[in-house]
Amino acid sequence: MAEYKAPLRDMQFILNEVLEMDKHYQGLPGCEEATPDMIAAILEEGAKFAERVLSPLNQIGDQQGCTFKDGTVTTPEGFKEAYQQFVEGGWPSLAHDPAHGGQGLPESLGIVFNEMVGTANWSWSMYPGLSHGAMNTLDAHGTDEQKHTYLTKLVSGEWTGTMCLTEAHCGTDLGMLRTKAEPAADGSYRISGTKIFISAGEHDMADNIVHIVLARLPDAPAGTKGISLFIVPKFLPTADGSVGERNGVSCGSIEHKMGIHGNATCVMNFDGATGFLIGPPNKGLNCMFTFMNTARIGTALQGLAHAEWGFQNSLPYARDRLQMRSLTGPKNTEGAADPIIVHPAVRNMLLTQKAFAEGGRALIYLSAQQVDRTKLATTDEEKKEAEDLLSLLTPIAKAFLTEAGFESANHALQIYGGHGYIAEWGMEQNVRDSRISTLYEGTTQIQALDLLGRKVLMTQGELLKRFTKIIHRFCKSHEGNDAMQAFVAPLAKLNQEWGDITMKVGMKAMQDREEVGAAAVDYLMYSGYITLAWLWARQAEVAQQKLAAGTNEEAFYKAKLVTARFYFERILPRTRTLVETMQSGATNLMELDAEDFAF
Repeated sequence: MAEYKAPLRDMQFILNEVLEMDKHYQGLPGCEEATPDMIAAILEEGAKFAERVLSPLNQIGDQQGCTFKDGTVTTPEGFKEAYQQFVEGGWPSLAHDPAHGGQGLPESLGIVFNEMVGTANWSWSMYPGLSHGAMNTLDAHGTDEQKHTYLTKLVSGEWTGTMCLTEAHCGTDLGMLRTKAEPAADGSYRISGTKIFISAGEHDMADNIVHIVLARLPDAPAGTKGISLFIVPKFLPTADGSVGERNGVSCGSIEHKMGIHGNATCVMNFDGATGFLIGPPNKGLNCMFTFMNTARIGTALQGLAHAEWGFQNSLPYARDRLQMRSLTGPKNTEGAADPIIVHPAVRNMLLTQKAFAEGGRALIYLSAQQVDRTKLATTDEEKKEAEDLLSLLTPIAKAFLTEAGFESANHALQIYGGHGYIAEWGMEQNVRDSRISTLYEGTTQIQALDLLGRKVLMTQGELLKRFTKIIHRFCKSHEGNDAMQAFVAPLAKLNQEWGDITMKVGMKAMQDREEVGAAAVDYLMYSGYITLAWLWARQAEVAQQKLAAGTNEEAFYKAKLVTARFYFERILPRTRTLVETMQSGATNLMELDAEDFAF
């Protein structure tokens, strides 16, 4: 049976040595208690929960799945009990405002904790995970009364939250949604409609479920400008805040899915359910992006989780599994064959997983830093700088890391060979579970349009220029440093090319807007490879400094340098093909009429 071990040393390396989170926390008001010792203690306790409680339930959740009967969803064996331990441990309140019962620690620390929880058992993690976005939305846009009624219960973990966006006829195109919100005499609304693909929409793990629902008011304009946001609880709260009468919202069915079987994906029916407006009328989409940005970083974390989990389990297998002899002669002279880790093809798959997991961790934690700064920075200029960087990084992190996570999960299965294809080892579950990550919270293709169209071209390249300047300064700081040239020379060249390629695509798009859609996915992947190259160069920089100064962790830092070189020499060259494809234009995609596609 596959297992999970929290990679605490690498987590601390990224946090403390690469991103210098101790300085980051000390520079933010209210984060002074987040000292290295406290962070280490939290991570150690979080690791125990993830490893001992959640990891053993991962395969159980996949095998048993959720069951649905008469509108009720029962979660797999052990899930409910694990959630009670989660609540009793105070984990839901970790990174929330003390005014609502939170512990007041930085949100980035919550994201780091969520990495361990999600990697140990992604299906289970989605139940409290959806609550996080609901909490952020209420915190940003709710009234004081709404916060008192709902936010305190969500922060404590007594209640969980969802987001109800998608309808059968509209997925990403929310302008088409039809769910209605009729005003009631008491100031509330009656919500009617059906939502699909609602993760954790119904379950038996918490006393109440708070749905955040997009719907239209009767006089709302068409399209995305006519969408409002509502709180619709499963049970209406009483005056004292306890669970009251059942609301007019119910689960119609749960989906039978390729993966994440332990999480209930629900069809939710709203039959005149009582709802309460969040934020201004017809501004629901603006308010929802508080939720969506949180969810997208969370899904980016899923890409990291599947890469890490696959690597952790395929590495020991590769060390133990005997197959064939090394091409340079026997390495296991007393055995019938050599372990497969001696073969270059297997090492290629292992190092790819390692490079994506450890590089992805750096990208997630960097994004988490910006989340802290957007909320807590002391000047408007600092907040704007963080918002802009986070805005650019979010689609890259979400789409690139989930694609890399799926690739890594497939590599892990491949290393196991035929054993990977059967359920016993858990590799095929990791592949199935990871596949959804490139779809929900905006597909790779939608994220690519967001990056190239909205974040880059619609800002006349300003967001990109600010980021490429950061990379440029890093490269300039290593001029004359021979030990770093293997990293900074190709990085500087690509950083320059990034701007040039963007200009070329933008010029083509001025003549034909289809050029944006034609180039977008390749552009996003190209951007992701460069972003990870910068983060790997930063890891190599720290590793070189530690080795030069002398360390008793020589093997750890040498492995960092080897993996960084592997990334630059084996993975980063993928950008060359992407340059060719993104510049090939839209004609080769669009010249065939839709009715002329043959089959």
